[in-house]
Amino acid sequence: MRADRLLSILLLLQNEGKLSSRSLAEKLEVSERTIVRDMDALSAAGIPVYAERGPSGGWMLAENYRTSLTGMNQEEILSLLLTRHSAMLGELGIKPGHFETAYQKLLASSPASVRQDAELIRERLHIDGAGWHASNETFPWLATVQEAVWSGRKLEMRYKKSEEKEKDPGSSPRRTVHPLGLVAKRNVWYLVAEEGGELKTFRISRLTEARVLDEVFRRPPGFCLGEYWERSTAEFKSRLPRYPAQVRIAERRLSRLQRERYAKVLHAEPCDDGPAGWVRAVIEFHTLESACEILLACGGEAEALGPPELRERLRDEAAAIAALYRR
Repeated sequence: MRADRLLSILLLLQNEGKLSSRSLAEKLEVSERTIVRDMDALSAAGIPVYAERGPSGGWMLAENYRTSLTGMNQEEILSLLLTRHSAMLGELGIKPGHFETAYQKLLASSPASVRQDAELIRERLHIDGAGWHASNETFPWLATVQEAVWSGRKLEMRYKKSEEKEKDPGSSPRRTVHPLGLVAKRNVWYLVAEEGGELKTFRISRLTEARVLDEVFRRPPGFCLGEYWERSTAEFKSRLPRYPAQVRIAERRLSRLQRERYAKVLHAEPCDDGPAGWVRAVIEFHTLESACEILLACGGEAEALGPPELRERLRDEAAAIAALYRR
């Protein structure tokens, strides 16, 4: 609705300051011409909005103009930002746009110091709700890392690259990084930091030592934690090994298989040469070994049709299991 969009424009300008027509159009998913018409409507309604010309120009509100909504404190802002990523919101039919509108309305009335705190939190804390797998990891150095991220000071740490327990926790070399932000992916915490001019991701459970230094650092200009994480995750997934296989499988089993970490259903269609309720599917596993383990777990509700090496491996494993139980 146009009234909602006009209110969103008003709140965006109040919270973020000067914004170009292009930026507003991208945020609100409309054309720049629509933004210009909306500005005319706001001006006609008595809202002190004006345009600043030039390459760095944009739309602005008069300096002393503010809406009269209820303000928030820092703890309330943090709880709101964390609630945004709750899976329950989607289950209740609440869309991300609903959260953003409510967030802008509440933030609009807050003092400048609170708005700065909210921006700081958004810059340095990212919640990724899509889990990779369950984990019982512990994070003894999380508070130290959080202190470094919040204060903008350098962090000295020791980091083990593998999940295996080291015989000597002090064997890893000390390294100094610029901590840029924290990312929570389900119940696993990550540190995004700059080291030697390069952006890197560290799993906080693998830290064996951490200390906040007195020295501060400058954040990379234009760095966005959320954008970096999405890009980094996509690159990580693209480097994973792929092992496509053709499978005949019970449809109900296929729906469960789609939740597997190491299996991705690329295509599925009904099949005429199998039991009722079965489908033919192309499934992308990571390796031959993971494909064998996952399909064996399906028991008699899945049959690998190819590649031949997968069928041979499954046949040998099934024979070994049968021989074991014959004894």
